[in-house]
Amino acid sequence: MDISEADQPRPSRLRARLVVNPPVFFVSAGLIIAFALLGALFPERARSLFSAVQATIVADFGWLYIAAVAGFLIFVIFLMFSRYGDIKLGPDDSEPEYSYLSWFAMLFSAGMGIGLIFFGVAEPVQHYALPPVGEGRTIEAARQAMVLTFFHWGLHAWAIYIVVGLALAYFAFRRGLPLTIRSALYPLIGKRIYGPIGHAIDIFAVLGTMFGVATSLGLGVLQVNAGFAHLFGVPTGTLVQLVLISVITGLATLSVVLGLDRGVKRLSELNIILAGLLLLFVLFAGSTVFLLQAFVQNIGAYLGAVVQRTFRMYAYEPNPWLGNWTLFYWGWWIAWSPFVGMFIARISRGRTIRQFVAGVLLVPVLFTFLWMTVFGNTAIALDFSGAAPIAQTVADNLPVALFESLEQLPLATITAGIATLLVITFFVTSADSGALVIDMITSGASANSPVWQRVFWAVSAGGVAAVLLIAGGLEALQTAAIASALPFVVVMIFISYGLLRALQTEGKGAPLDLSEDGVEASSEPKLSWEQRLATILRHHDRREVLDFLADVAGPALDAVAAQLQQSGMVPQVERGEDFSELRIPHGELEAFRYVIRIRGFRVASFAWAASAKETLQEKRHFRAMAHSSGESSAHDVTGHSPDQLINDLLNRYARFRQQRRLT
Repeated sequence: MDISEADQPRPSRLRARLVVNPPVFFVSAGLIIAFALLGALFPERARSLFSAVQATIVADFGWLYIAAVAGFLIFVIFLMFSRYGDIKLGPDDSEPEYSYLSWFAMLFSAGMGIGLIFFGVAEPVQHYALPPVGEGRTIEAARQAMVLTFFHWGLHAWAIYIVVGLALAYFAFRRGLPLTIRSALYPLIGKRIYGPIGHAIDIFAVLGTMFGVATSLGLGVLQVNAGFAHLFGVPTGTLVQLVLISVITGLATLSVVLGLDRGVKRLSELNIILAGLLLLFVLFAGSTVFLLQAFVQNIGAYLGAVVQRTFRMYAYEPNPWLGNWTLFYWGWWIAWSPFVGMFIARISRGRTIRQFVAGVLLVPVLFTFLWMTVFGNTAIALDFSGAAPIAQTVADNLPVALFESLEQLPLATITAGIATLLVITFFVTSADSGALVIDMITSGASANSPVWQRVFWAVSAGGVAAVLLIAGGLEALQTAAIASALPFVVVMIFISYGLLRALQTEGKGAPLDLSEDGVEASSEPKLSWEQRLATILRHHDRREVLDFLADVAGPALDAVAAQLQQSGMVPQVERGEDFSELRIPHGELEAFRYVIRIRGFRVASFAWAASAKETLQEKRHFRAMAHSSGESSAHDVTGHSPDQLINDLLNRYARFRQQRRLT
């Protein structure tokens, strides 16, 4: 179970009906419903409006998208190699909750799974047939097509996700703020994140997430419809696609009910297995040596052109290609970043910033590059050799291109079925994860909101995707992605600055500088100097510290809990063999936790070297280490009296309440 879930109290019967942050929930839901009604009732007007909006944004704000995305990539690379890379996303002694395999599988599924299936063949072939400059269907066009595809799906996309995901994970798990977008701006605006500014930020995040997910779902339905037409002769058209959206959204709703570990995690692992099998089949059934050579060469060409491509605006030779491709992708990734960012933040607790950036930036990118090379170069080679008219198929019916390419390889029916199933499972995980993230934003980071709220957002995502298909198809999907990203790209710039300011305060006092709010930056329990010296010099064995937990720490926490109960609160004290913990719930907000745990340390030695056997048998001493919500590291409370221990607990609880505007 996710730790954040354990921190929350069970909702009361009244709360089970509605657990929301009212301004964010109702404004977001109202705007989404209004948009859906506009598209459903006036599809022609909606189509004209979408075209006008996209043209305006591309013409007047394209420069902002290009410059901001370049800045995000530079920023995350700086963090990875800087001294901040060793900072953990959580307390210093925290450990990752998911293995690397499960972590990567969920990153891949939440990040861009449907897009890889949809564009894996279509985009390289389209750049090859209709390049932004130069003649199409040539060797040079083929080389350039892969560079352009890598550019859109490479480092820049995942850098956008990292900015949001890293900020959320850092402020939530290390600084103890709620897991919502507004928390990342705490260093800039302080407690005003709980007011109208914070509400507006979360509303932008909800809208961006909804339209980003809906874009992905719309592309997925087009691909599923093409797969069923190829396999079973099902007709392609809007009516069939609406039926498919309804059915697959129902599956996503079931996954929502099951929850993260049983739902998204299992489906994500299934996705990565199916995707890996399909990838390996095409790699070995096709021209294996050529594809491996092309993979290496494509990476080199991409790295050689990445700087120039990053800032390419076609300012001197205006080209609609920029808006149809690069700006669409940058808008799509930005719109999707609250969803993917919050999702990867939630599964990345305990990793260091360097691990987070390196893992999210490099591992999915390399897999994506391999995928695009295997499917894209295979399709281009088929078209260039005349074996199959893939380029013409892309021009006529883009979603069919994947299945026509698979048709040229053995076991075409089986692989087409796997590809279709893969799109369906990606659809389910995207809708499921998107509903979970939107629900967390609109409920104020509650982990115990009623299931119906997540179901509402999952159904809403399917509904918005249906409206976009009715009101303009692929063009409407592109417009929704670009337009919904415009306000959030500004928010992301401030998120980056706020994260940097917070990192600069690491190790310089309180978790967040609250001195301006009237709370001392450091208020430790008063110990006599003799007591402090004895605590530093004395080595305690495990039995002594266990007795301290039983005779001092436990009764102290019980005393605080009893006093809180008299004040009408519902604290929870939990004890184990080597820990004692006090939890103080605060409704849908994060619970305050104060945990005292035994930790063993090596006794200092002056030996030059020691054998492995001696190392295993070395002496250890033990300490009682306390950690509380909002603190970045544990502190030693061994030898404290009950009053000193309670004083320490109350000081940290006061900071927690002040930081969350609970006082």
